[in-house]
Amino acid sequence: MVESNVHYPTDNTLLWDTVRVITRLVGRLGEAVGQAVKGFRNHTRAARRRMQQIQRMTAQQRQEQQTRKYRQLIGITEEVVSGARGVLQRTRKAKGKGLLTDLTIRELRKEIEHYCQLGEQVIDQARRRVLEREQVPTAQKIYSIFESHTDLIKRGKVQTPIEFGHKVFLAESAQGLITQYEVLDGNPCDENQVQASLQHHRHIFGHAPELYGSDRGLYSENNVKMCEQEGVKVASIPQRGGKKTPQREAYEKSPAFKKGQRFRAGIEGRISVLFRGRGMKRCLAQGHEHFELLVGAAVLANNLLRIADLLRKPSSCKKRAA
Repeated sequence: MVESNVHYPTDNTLLWDTVRVITRLVGRLGEAVGQAVKGFRNHTRAARRRMQQIQRMTAQQRQEQQTRKYRQLIGITEEVVSGARGVLQRTRKAKGKGLLTDLTIRELRKEIEHYCQLGEQVIDQARRRVLEREQVPTAQKIYSIFESHTDLIKRGKVQTPIEFGHKVFLAESAQGLITQYEVLDGNPCDENQVQASLQHHRHIFGHAPELYGSDRGLYSENNVKMCEQEGVKVASIPQRGGKKTPQREAYEKSPAFKKGQRFRAGIEGRISVLFRGRGMKRCLAQGHEHFELLVGAAVLANNLLRIADLLRKPSSCKKRAA
């Protein structure tokens, strides 16, 4: 899992982000146009005050005061978004003193429209969750107005039960080269990746892998059968839950299966290298496209260094022989 560069999202901080960003952009638009923007009020102090009051509430205060404070903060955010849309309407024919200024005005207007759309989604989300006590589906939630592509990931970890970013599927060859990577959308089940990975391997190498090693997250009876049908000689996927049959227990204790699990453990070391040495732990670039580019660059760097290491080994062996 690769993290997005976002703060922990709460409804009040998302509303505050919307207010401060739109207000800042409207101010820049006014400077580019060369005159004060009429009909737009700066509500950043009021919004910050409400956000901080909600943040500092105790559990008992939340029960008594949270709804009222949220209603005020939502109202402020609505007014800011509405005011920004009015500014866009009034400046649709605005021009600067030169070509560069015209381009600046055009880009600022695009940014304001972009954040107004996200702001409306944040307002709707906060109203439904806090005021109407509705359970908003995960697919309809937004976790950052800066990295709106961010997904909520639950992997069952005790220390970090909830993470924000994207799952990344990796496949490694026996030589330590990453042969497949994919940035996944949402929080898909791991077992759904087996078929696609087998097809990708066959497309690249022209045949199924002799050994398919993974953790128990990819286990299902269908996946085991699929590996057999595709021509995989050893499907080293530990059974997840349930009572194992004597045949299954014997198979998982076999030398071939254990060898597959030792091979699978290597990808954990590869992931650690990608995180610690290749910068893939947290994406600091903005946007989903740049997120995918970061993952791809980390994989490319890993493969280039691994290839260099493989090319250097034969020469070292010749020196020893001499």
